[in-house]
Amino acid sequence: MNSTFDVRIHKILTYKGKRKTTHTVRWVVAGKPHRETFGTSALADSFRSELVSATRRGEAFSLATGRPVSHQSGASAVNWYTFALQFTDAQWRRTSGNSRKNVAKALMTTTLAFLRTPLPSRFAPIDVRTALREYAFNSNRRDEAPPEVSTILRWVERNTESMAAWEDPRKVDDVLHVLATRLDGSTAAASSVKRNRRILNVAMEYAVKHGTLRSNPLPKGRGTTPKTSSAVDKRSLINPVHAAALLGWIWRRPRGGRRLHAFFATLYYVGPRPEEAVAMRVVDARLPAEDEEDQWGELLFHTAQPEVGKQWTDSGEVHEERGLKGRAKDDTRVVPCRPALTRILRDHIAAEGLKPGDLLFPGENGDILSGSVFRRAWRSARQEALTLEEFASPLGKRVYDLRHTCLTTWLNSGIPPAQVAEWAGNSVPVLLATYARCISGQLRDHQKRIEAGGDLPDLTEDR
Repeated sequence: MNSTFDVRIHKILTYKGKRKTTHTVRWVVAGKPHRETFGTSALADSFRSELVSATRRGEAFSLATGRPVSHQSGASAVNWYTFALQFTDAQWRRTSGNSRKNVAKALMTTTLAFLRTPLPSRFAPIDVRTALREYAFNSNRRDEAPPEVSTILRWVERNTESMAAWEDPRKVDDVLHVLATRLDGSTAAASSVKRNRRILNVAMEYAVKHGTLRSNPLPKGRGTTPKTSSAVDKRSLINPVHAAALLGWIWRRPRGGRRLHAFFATLYYVGPRPEEAVAMRVVDARLPAEDEEDQWGELLFHTAQPEVGKQWTDSGEVHEERGLKGRAKDDTRVVPCRPALTRILRDHIAAEGLKPGDLLFPGENGDILSGSVFRRAWRSARQEALTLEEFASPLGKRVYDLRHTCLTTWLNSGIPPAQVAEWAGNSVPVLLATYARCISGQLRDHQKRIEAGGDLPDLTEDR
């Protein structure tokens, strides 16, 4: 069923361009045209001779790749869906919850592109996507799939192409196009495309390592993935006037406003990632006594609690406890706490009656502060404290922009990048790539330093 003897081989097509000449071997397998382009006529002749020899030997050709069956790897014996499940389980053991979720999304989209037949009308497309993402490519939940989900997954397994399809360049192009397209047909964000390509590349390397594919079929080189920029949009930074208005509205918020005010003030003044701030304990805030003259304190960061969803964590909790991003296990980071924040945190701890072992920013029930809670509060603050034009702009659109503002402020204040990187938990190259465009206010000083090097002597004067 996967091969045929209906093969016709054409003459080599030579194309002479301005820069180089190419030679294309053309052949048709069961009515489907195939071609392979080479840089020299010798290579093209050799490849065409292999195809002719295969037909003379009476060898069948693969319908998926158009090549003689002898050219194929063991890919034709492996179903893509089966391979994707194996890859999911292999990745599950060594990745975080967010990575597991991203792998599931990429494999879901790829699997839909690998279906041999259209979805039957009895299956809603959204149900098929959910079945694949939430159950098939989730090692913890696969065995818990409801009967209706199991029915969908069995149909997908029966109607998925083999791994041999990866040996067809046109199929690879089709899959990459699907990964770069949203459901409405528009182009996906460059960062999403790059992440999906990275995941798929790991899957292909896994296939090569385990002998399923002979080589990685994904295209390499420049232009194969869209360019992305990690630089911060200067429009998203929050100036002191807007920051005061936003945090002031949070303070006056009837429900949990003062608790959230301390949380947002910490992000603005110290710049931790939100998942690092929610993991802090009271004991991690080393604050001076109220009667001490020097009101500078220190904040210790050693844990992160990213919110990934209980179906993606090994513990079954919504949050996943992890070490600091980009740091060794059990590593810590100490950041100075300015007097203004010291007073805010001291008042917050006293008002909430918190003990040393308690979370510094607890939720309403004393558990970890939920991301949906502080994001909703921040969105409301922007809507109420900003004008319509400012609300529609990127100004402080994400909670993470508080961190961006803090790090940019430090750099603009003349603090060395190495020190800012240490406080922020970044490497210096990442810090500069992200915030270099936002550094301002130092032009006059730089101009004076350049002028201090001296000018060339005036050589136009008569001697």
